[in-house]
Amino acid sequence: MTNNIKCHKCNREIPENETFISRGNTLCEDCYIDATHKIRVCNPMGERAKTAFRKSHGLGGTDGLTDLQREIYHYTQSKGKVTRPELLKQFKLSENELENNFAFLRQSKLLKGKKEDDIVYITLWSNQDQ
Repeated sequence: MTNNIKCHKCNREIPENETFISRGNTLCEDCYIDATHKIRVCNPMGERAKTAFRKSHGLGGTDGLTDLQREIYHYTQSKGKVTRPELLKQFKLSENELENNFAFLRQSKLLKGKKEDDIVYITLWSNQDQ
Protein backbone atom coordinates (compact mmCIF):
# COMPACT_ATOMS: atom_id res chain seq x y z
CA MET A 1 0.00 0.00 0.00
CA THR A 2 1.41 3.38 -0.97
CA ASN A 3 1.07 6.57 0.99
CA ASN A 4 -0.64 9.55 -0.53
CA ILE A 5 1.10 12.91 -0.66
CA LYS A 6 -0.37 16.32 -1.44
CA CYS A 7 0.82 18.12 -4.54
CA HIS A 8 2.54 21.34 -3.42
CA LYS A 9 0.80 23.36 -6.16
CA CYS A 10 -2.77 22.04 -6.54
CA ASN A 11 -3.09 20.20 -3.19
CA ARG A 12 -4.41 17.08 -4.91
CA GLU A 13 -3.74 13.79 -3.11
CA ILE A 14 -1.45 11.58 -5.20
CA PRO A 15 0.23 8.22 -4.55
CA GLU A 16 3.82 8.66 -3.39
CA ASN A 17 5.14 6.63 -6.33
CA GLU A 18 3.49 9.04 -8.82
CA THR A 19 5.12 12.24 -7.55
CA PHE A 20 7.68 14.46 -9.22
CA ILE A 21 10.15 16.80 -7.56
CA SER A 22 10.77 20.25 -9.04
CA ARG A 23 12.76 22.92 -7.22
CA GLY A 24 12.28 21.11 -3.94
CA ASN A 25 8.50 20.83 -4.31
CA THR A 26 6.55 17.59 -4.60
CA LEU A 27 4.19 17.83 -7.57
CA CYS A 28 1.61 15.73 -9.39
CA GLU A 29 2.30 14.98 -13.06
CA ASP A 30 0.08 17.80 -14.37
CA CYS A 31 1.69 20.44 -12.16
CA TYR A 32 5.17 19.10 -12.94
CA ILE A 33 4.56 19.42 -16.68
CA ASP A 34 3.08 22.88 -16.17
CA ALA A 35 6.13 23.96 -14.14
CA THR A 36 8.85 22.50 -16.35
CA HIS A 37 7.62 22.68 -19.93
CA LYS A 38 7.48 26.36 -20.74
CA ILE A 39 8.02 27.79 -24.20
CA ARG A 40 10.22 30.88 -24.22
CA VAL A 41 8.44 33.84 -25.81
CA CYS A 42 11.51 35.66 -27.13
CA ASN A 43 13.45 32.87 -28.77
CA PRO A 44 15.08 33.72 -32.12
CA MET A 45 15.84 30.06 -32.87
CA GLY A 46 12.25 29.06 -32.10
CA GLU A 47 10.99 31.87 -34.32
CA ARG A 48 13.31 30.86 -37.17
CA ALA A 49 12.33 27.20 -36.87
CA LYS A 50 8.62 27.99 -36.70
CA THR A 51 8.86 30.33 -39.71
CA ALA A 52 10.72 27.71 -41.76
CA PHE A 53 8.28 24.96 -40.76
CA ARG A 54 5.20 27.03 -41.56
CA LYS A 55 6.64 28.12 -44.92
CA SER A 56 7.72 24.59 -45.91
CA HIS A 57 4.25 23.25 -45.08
CA GLY A 58 2.38 26.03 -46.86
CA LEU A 59 0.90 27.37 -43.63
CA GLY A 60 -0.16 30.99 -43.52
CA GLY A 61 -2.24 33.05 -41.14
CA THR A 62 -4.00 30.84 -38.62
CA ASP A 63 -3.39 27.60 -40.55
CA GLY A 64 -1.89 24.92 -38.32
CA LEU A 65 -2.90 26.53 -35.03
CA THR A 66 -4.80 24.75 -32.29
CA ASP A 67 -8.41 25.80 -31.76
CA LEU A 68 -7.37 27.73 -28.64
CA GLN A 69 -4.53 29.54 -30.43
CA ARG A 70 -6.89 30.45 -33.25
CA GLU A 71 -9.47 31.76 -30.74
CA ILE A 72 -6.82 33.85 -28.95
CA TYR A 73 -5.68 35.27 -32.29
CA HIS A 74 -9.20 36.14 -33.46
CA TYR A 75 -10.14 37.60 -30.08
CA THR A 76 -7.05 39.83 -30.17
CA GLN A 77 -7.80 40.74 -33.78
CA SER A 78 -11.36 41.77 -32.89
CA LYS A 79 -10.23 43.91 -29.94
CA GLY A 80 -7.12 45.42 -31.55
CA LYS A 81 -5.12 45.01 -28.35
CA VAL A 82 -5.64 43.02 -25.16
CA THR A 83 -3.86 42.52 -21.86
CA ARG A 84 -2.71 39.20 -20.44
CA PRO A 85 -5.20 39.41 -17.54
CA GLU A 86 -8.00 39.93 -20.08
CA LEU A 87 -6.95 36.79 -21.99
CA LEU A 88 -6.58 34.78 -18.77
CA LYS A 89 -10.14 35.67 -17.80
CA GLN A 90 -11.66 35.32 -21.28
CA PHE A 91 -10.22 31.85 -21.92
CA LYS A 92 -9.96 30.62 -18.30
CA LEU A 93 -6.27 29.76 -18.68
CA SER A 94 -3.44 29.37 -16.22
CA GLU A 95 -0.55 31.79 -16.63
CA ASN A 96 1.62 28.99 -18.07
CA GLU A 97 -1.06 27.97 -20.58
CA LEU A 98 -1.35 31.55 -21.79
CA GLU A 99 2.42 32.01 -21.90
CA ASN A 100 2.95 28.84 -23.96
CA ASN A 101 0.17 29.70 -26.41
CA PHE A 102 1.33 33.31 -26.72
CA ALA A 103 4.91 32.12 -27.27
CA PHE A 104 3.75 29.91 -30.13
CA LEU A 105 1.72 32.75 -31.68
CA ARG A 106 4.60 35.19 -31.27
CA GLN A 107 7.14 32.79 -32.79
CA SER A 108 4.70 32.29 -35.67
CA LYS A 109 4.73 36.08 -36.16
CA LEU A 110 0.99 36.37 -35.53
CA LEU A 111 0.92 38.22 -32.19
CA LYS A 112 3.40 40.36 -30.28
CA GLY A 113 3.68 42.33 -27.08
CA LYS A 114 3.57 46.12 -27.21
CA LYS A 115 4.13 48.42 -24.25
CA GLU A 116 2.07 51.60 -23.99
CA ASP A 117 2.83 53.72 -20.95
CA ASP A 118 3.19 51.08 -18.22
CA ILE A 119 0.83 48.51 -19.74
CA VAL A 120 1.92 45.62 -21.96
CA TYR A 121 -0.67 44.77 -24.60
CA ILE A 122 -0.85 41.81 -26.93
CA THR A 123 -1.50 42.94 -30.49
CA LEU A 124 -1.36 41.58 -34.01
CA TRP A 125 2.16 41.14 -35.37
CA SER A 126 1.33 43.54 -38.18
CA ASN A 127 -1.60 45.71 -39.14
CA GLN A 128 -2.31 43.48 -42.11
CA ASP A 129 -4.76 40.61 -41.79
CA GLN A 130 -2.66 37.47 -41.67
